[in-house]
Amino acid sequence: MKRILVTSAAIAALAACTANDTTTSLDAETETSTAPADAAAGLDEATEAASLEDYALIDRAAIFGNPEKTQGRISPDGEYVSWIAPVDGVMNIWVAPASDPDAAEPITNDTYRGLRSHFWAPSSKYVYYTQDKGGDENFHVYASNVETGEVRDLTPVEDGVRALIQGVSRETPGKVLIGLNDRNPQLFDLYLVDVATGEMELAAENPGYAGWLIDNSLTPRFGLVQTPDGGASIVDMEGNELTSIPAEDFLTTNPIGFNGSNDAFYAVDSRGRDTAALVKISAEDGSVEVIAEDDKADISDALLHPTTYEPMAYASEYLRSEWEALTDDAAEDLAFLDSELEGDFQVLATTDDLSRMVVYSESAVAPGVYYVYDRGTKTLTEMFETRPDLAEAPLQPMYPVEIEARDGLTLVSYLTLPPGSDADGDGRPEEPVPMVLNVHGGPWARDSYGYNSWHQWLANRGYGVLSVNYRGSTGFGKEFLNAAVGEFAGKMHDDLIDSVSWAVEEGIADPDGTAIAGGSYGGYATLIGVTFTPDTFACGVDIVGPSSLVTLVESFPEYWKPFMEGTWYKFVGDPSVPEEREDMLSRSAISRVDDISVPLLIGQGENDPRVTKLESDQLVETMKEKGLPVTYVNFPDEGHGFARPENRLAFYSVMEGFLSECLGGRHETYGTAFEGSTIQVLAGAEYVDGLEAAVAAMPADEPEAAETDAE
Repeated sequence: MKRILVTSAAIAALAACTANDTTTSLDAETETSTAPADAAAGLDEATEAASLEDYALIDRAAIFGNPEKTQGRISPDGEYVSWIAPVDGVMNIWVAPASDPDAAEPITNDTYRGLRSHFWAPSSKYVYYTQDKGGDENFHVYASNVETGEVRDLTPVEDGVRALIQGVSRETPGKVLIGLNDRNPQLFDLYLVDVATGEMELAAENPGYAGWLIDNSLTPRFGLVQTPDGGASIVDMEGNELTSIPAEDFLTTNPIGFNGSNDAFYAVDSRGRDTAALVKISAEDGSVEVIAEDDKADISDALLHPTTYEPMAYASEYLRSEWEALTDDAAEDLAFLDSELEGDFQVLATTDDLSRMVVYSESAVAPGVYYVYDRGTKTLTEMFETRPDLAEAPLQPMYPVEIEARDGLTLVSYLTLPPGSDADGDGRPEEPVPMVLNVHGGPWARDSYGYNSWHQWLANRGYGVLSVNYRGSTGFGKEFLNAAVGEFAGKMHDDLIDSVSWAVEEGIADPDGTAIAGGSYGGYATLIGVTFTPDTFACGVDIVGPSSLVTLVESFPEYWKPFMEGTWYKFVGDPSVPEEREDMLSRSAISRVDDISVPLLIGQGENDPRVTKLESDQLVETMKEKGLPVTYVNFPDEGHGFARPENRLAFYSVMEGFLSECLGGRHETYGTAFEGSTIQVLAGAEYVDGLEAAVAAMPADEPEAAETDAE
């Protein structure tokens, strides 16, 4: 069973149909689970103590350090299993015989940044992965030989070139189709690479397509052409239009991949409806056959047969992810897995003969566990737990809530409360608690129900945590998504304020003790929160958030340019148009710095190509000139977020101290939190208790930002 994670960004799937694709969201896409928790889980524990102090302080490293193992997979021939796990503290790919997982050995030797994803070649002879340098997102594609451990860079190109895996095929198992923007930084030409020799040949020069749609023989069949109104045309290789995507559907209509006969391709498609359905589109005439739909939420996931590519099951997600079978066999499998697993589950990999599957399961109160499911014997064998150190930790249930915005929109949100605060388990604390409004990035993304590291960490420190799917979030139909057009710092922010008001009215949040925090768009929302609505929040934490929509859009990577009409120009504006530039600036925190009256913590990755360091630099400089309290933390070896665990732990130790000072929650001492990190506190160490001393105690020989040794 082939699993396809359906994203809301049509631009991503049209470009490559892989997890390493181009995206014009502020956030990089990662493999996540949307597994729901049993709302009753953990409630017995919650009634045993009357106060937060009766619950253990969970070690930050147990939450934000490297998992023990992750990304379990099985090879197509069933001979091997694989996962990602540390080697000397750095995440690498491990492979073992399926019959003897204890014999696992690493087949990569990254020594600095760590690997984040991998997948098997159709031949089962190689494992593929991508890696960049210091978070610059100029990825190279690598293949590791399973038997010899030899690693080959399949894209030995110069710095500044970005590589994307555009396709692999069982028909040509020794080849990989790769996209490179070496000729034109905006466009990706196609190269066919022989994995064994590294030989590369040009398969197709890009005539101006924003992205490609490749069939199962690695033949480019269609290209995406952005239209001036923000929509798109899907055209064949001669430029003839097969079908069009209106602007209102651009982010909610998303090709998945071709069927076995290559005469049609599957997609999620919102054209002619609000929520995106799972459909089959003819490659001959563009006609559409609806396979599955949900009138409340977009189709979010699909299970495809590993060799025929026929859909076997699908999922949609409103409050939680729900699966429906499309075949009798899939119905039997889903029923068995549902009966055996306590949390929700995903099928992440299968053998070609469908005899075995790798299944991932988690709940809000239990991080993920990977299993091998034998379909013939109907047995589940545990592969590993991702974070066994949290098995006995006082993790807290997550509650889904629906909050009504001031204009009537329903905001699907998720709430976690501190241990000991909700004795009767009704999702409301006995007394209001300090709260962190955790704003997701994107903005074309969503919060989901399941294990969430921020929720568990912050709840354990004594805070309620509320995550809100504000308008513009994905998964709730195109009307909800397009309600965000022109609403940055407008109705999108009103949704967040309305959610805080709801939490106060419900007796959840202390009206004088709410912080706002988030990364990427969540960082932007934080900056808008402390400038546009400074009386609402006690403090803010901005991680890689833009301070100016003008300089943000002007600094986007070149390979984003072909998608701008349907994304940033549509939702925010084009800074080259004077009146739009003025409006963008008026919706930016940099224009209202004088209104900041609460402490602000800023985290930045120096190599971030999405939200460049300029965004933080210009805000901090302006705040310093005005004598406003700001603490500025930079990492010279990071990009859009903090990939190295040493840097994550360093930043979260600062954030924990910052929130403790602001909201009064408990915190773990700095201890060795800066060990191995490249953390730079560029301003405002004096505003966080103990931070100056922690910085002064750093060894003089802390590691410099290093280039990743992906081989």
